[in-house]
Amino acid sequence: MPRLQKKRTKTKILKLEATVKITAAQVNELRKKTGAGMMDCKKALVESEGDFDAAIDLLRKQGQKVAAKRSDRDAAEGIVIGKVVGNKAILLNLSCETDFVAKTDGFIEFANNLLDLAFANNVANAETLVAAAFNGTTVSEAITELTGKTGEKVEVSGLEIIEADTVVAYNHPGNRVGTIVGLNKAGLEEMARDVAMQAAAMAPVALNKESVSDEVIAKEIEIGKELAIQEGKPEAMAEKIAQGRLGKFFKENTLMEQAFIKDNKLSVDQYLRGADPELTVTDFKRFSLGS
Repeated sequence: MPRLQKKRTKTKILKLEATVKITAAQVNELRKKTGAGMMDCKKALVESEGDFDAAIDLLRKQGQKVAAKRSDRDAAEGIVIGKVVGNKAILLNLSCETDFVAKTDGFIEFANNLLDLAFANNVANAETLVAAAFNGTTVSEAITELTGKTGEKVEVSGLEIIEADTVVAYNHPGNRVGTIVGLNKAGLEEMARDVAMQAAAMAPVALNKESVSDEVIAKEIEIGKELAIQEGKPEAMAEKIAQGRLGKFFKENTLMEQAFIKDNKLSVDQYLRGADPELTVTDFKRFSLGS
């Protein structure tokens, strides 16, 4: 805002303060309803001449300005939470800028409300969640208001959904990492939880080697060839050596081929098939703050 405009706005507020009587009770009521600071609430009530709804609109507009100003800021902190209802698991990543805000009761409650809303509205992705109706407004507008209250960029950074015969959600302590996993057989929550913890700890890039993208495979083969040549291996052998290293990459980075963290003599696939030859993971999703 230009300096002259700021001065005029301040002068207008001072004149209004002289004529409009705002009580401490009014300020406190607006503060409780919006979560905004005391002085912000008082200024909004003065500028709106005591009109409560108009004051809320002013605070919302303030929040919108803050949101626009901070749109280029990193939202690397926040909360990752997953939940299961029936045969559906949803994983949500609500981001902010600092762990101070992420740990507040209001931020955590808002994240849990969004997760419940995702189930209730049967949303398909983050975009449909943000557009959904929420407490007389929309999730998008509620996020803008929360940005105004906290002074930090807040956003739904991710939403993933899995439906399967068995689904589990694993929320790692601290809510910085979370996973959801689906199995193709019912009633196997304990095994599914083991796999979900595996995914949280070992951060696989894909479910199995078949689901690794061609781009990643080509990159790994290229790296493998260069390493082989640097080690003095004949160029004719480099391709074969690179393919061998690709196999190691799959074992270390795909969920089904990784060594099972509770028994590293088994792969995750072998662990599951030990219980049932047809048992497998249908899908998994993982969020980690800052990644």
